[in-house]
Amino acid sequence: MTRFALTLEYDGRPFMGWQRQDHGPSVQQAVEEAILSITQHNVRVHAAGRTDAGVHALAMRAHFDLDTALTPFRLKEGINAGLRPHPVAVLACEIVDDDWHARFGCTGRRYMYKITNRRAPLTLDKGLSWQVAPALDAGKMHDAAQILVGQHDFTTFRSTHCQAQSPVKTLSNISVTRFGEEIEIEVAARSFLHHQVRSMVGCLKLVGGGRWTRDDLHKALKAKDRGALGFNAPPDGLYFVEAVYPD
Repeated sequence: MTRFALTLEYDGRPFMGWQRQDHGPSVQQAVEEAILSITQHNVRVHAAGRTDAGVHALAMRAHFDLDTALTPFRLKEGINAGLRPHPVAVLACEIVDDDWHARFGCTGRRYMYKITNRRAPLTLDKGLSWQVAPALDAGKMHDAAQILVGQHDFTTFRSTHCQAQSPVKTLSNISVTRFGEEIEIEVAARSFLHHQVRSMVGCLKLVGGGRWTRDDLHKALKAKDRGALGFNAPPDGLYFVEAVYPD
């Protein structure tokens, strides 16, 4: 039995998220069915993160075990063929050690959230970015965001359906940068709570639009109460960017 690691890119719009669901299509299901179509073997694919419905990935890491004579290159080509027409692509496939685990071996995860700050409707990026028409001050958003860096109880930014054992997480970095009409928010941590990134972005949008101050964000964090949240940003602009491993 050989353990293969994949690097995946996908558009999350047609899916209910990464994980298999009884009520709709998932990225995991699409990948597993593609592998079945070329190997005639049912496998379980484990990913570094479980993205929600509508959330995208630029480089999701995943692994599965398979008894096959196919090389990583041939396996990658075959899975990509089996994935059509789903908007999912295998960017890389490699053989890894038997104890390598995409989820439990991951020591860091990085997400990026994209906001398009303009009044004109989105065309090319519709569903791939969050359009915010009123002007946003990215500098104030970045300044306020630094309050969230470090170890905190993120209950305010945690979905009521979150299954994590503790609301305490350590945010290693968060930055807000403007590129013309686009604002990119990058966030890094070992792991995240359910909806944590989207909840933080929603509150930072309030800061950027002048409805909240830096102090308001601090109060929301310290409240440790979901009722203190401004609102959740939509999934459109959220991307899983990187999974970090010790090697």
